[in-house]
Amino acid sequence: MELILVDNARKAAEFLAVHIRLNKDVPGWIRPLDKDIEAVFDPEKNKAFRFGECARWIMKDQQGNLIGRVAAFVNRKYTNKGDKVKVGGMGFFDCIDNQEAANLLFNTAKQWLQERGMGAMDGPINFGERNNWWGLLTEGYHEPLYSMNFNPPYYIRLFETYGFRLFFNQICYGMGSRGALADKFYSRHAAISQDPDFTARHIKKNQLEKFAQDFSIVYNKAWAQHAGGKEMNKGQVLNLFNQMKPLMDEKIAWFAYYKDEPIAIWLNLPDLNQYIKHMNGKMNWWGKLIFLWMKLTRQCHKMVGIIFGVVPEFQSKGVDAYLIVEGAKVIQPRSMPYESYEMQWIGDFNPRMLNVAASLGATPSRKLTTYRYMFDPNMPVERHPILE
Repeated sequence: MELILVDNARKAAEFLAVHIRLNKDVPGWIRPLDKDIEAVFDPEKNKAFRFGECARWIMKDQQGNLIGRVAAFVNRKYTNKGDKVKVGGMGFFDCIDNQEAANLLFNTAKQWLQERGMGAMDGPINFGERNNWWGLLTEGYHEPLYSMNFNPPYYIRLFETYGFRLFFNQICYGMGSRGALADKFYSRHAAISQDPDFTARHIKKNQLEKFAQDFSIVYNKAWAQHAGGKEMNKGQVLNLFNQMKPLMDEKIAWFAYYKDEPIAIWLNLPDLNQYIKHMNGKMNWWGKLIFLWMKLTRQCHKMVGIIFGVVPEFQSKGVDAYLIVEGAKVIQPRSMPYESYEMQWIGDFNPRMLNVAASLGATPSRKLTTYRYMFDPNMPVERHPILE
């Protein structure tokens, strides 16, 4: 086996080709857009390069066939509550069903991280935001959501035989989008609705700057404390919204307010993979025509829950039910195309959000797992702490 550092355009193309070669015959696989993977490793497009560095490798057999790949990352912004050592990352792992080959890939990432002072590695994770390319698929081998990892089942054995141990599970929940909600949602909604200081409205594309400001307020209050302490400013959110804009459906992205101050977010998007699976990885002129035609003819019948949360001072007061019912009034009628709904992963360390998903009547649709490997064999892997 030959391990090759990716350091030019030809090898970068082979890095993409490994994933295609090893997964193209796996039922449910959807080829990611080439540009989405390439952007992770482009310093001009990935802001994580401001705080770290990465390297990636491909692996070939004696006949020159592509049989594996891996990437390793150091990101000074990557922290988890309770970490006792510096933790690096590995991801974009693909490998034939061969433990020796997998060990070589894992060892290469480990050595590179050790040389940079890391004491552990999490994987498979992304060099960047946690909503993309995060976790190993361990249950639910059907069509992935956009920017979600997909792999054959034997990858679990490759990871765990090497010594990776469970850090946290990432659970997605799915449901039909037109069914009635539980009675408690309507009763809680009725109680909140009596107070005119509470309002809910969906996003408007011609007011993205205003909604970016609102999003940053809620996010920084509700999530930053358990997302590595990383806050998002208005400019970062606006940039994210502008990237989403071509896909965004105004009527499925909702905000709640109290006296015009933002207190909750329920952000959904059409599942982009319903378009991408017809594009063969290319967002060229033909891919853009496919996307435009499918969008205009409303052929995406699945929406994805990207983020949901309430600021701490309004939690456990029924605001979540109020926001969901207000949104459902617009989303559920048959004039809207969405027939199914799947929530992006919720960490098993977040019991409050798991309860919200279950109370909606949703059931687990897939599970991804973030593993951790300690470089000191005498240090056990401690599970991600539960969020209070």
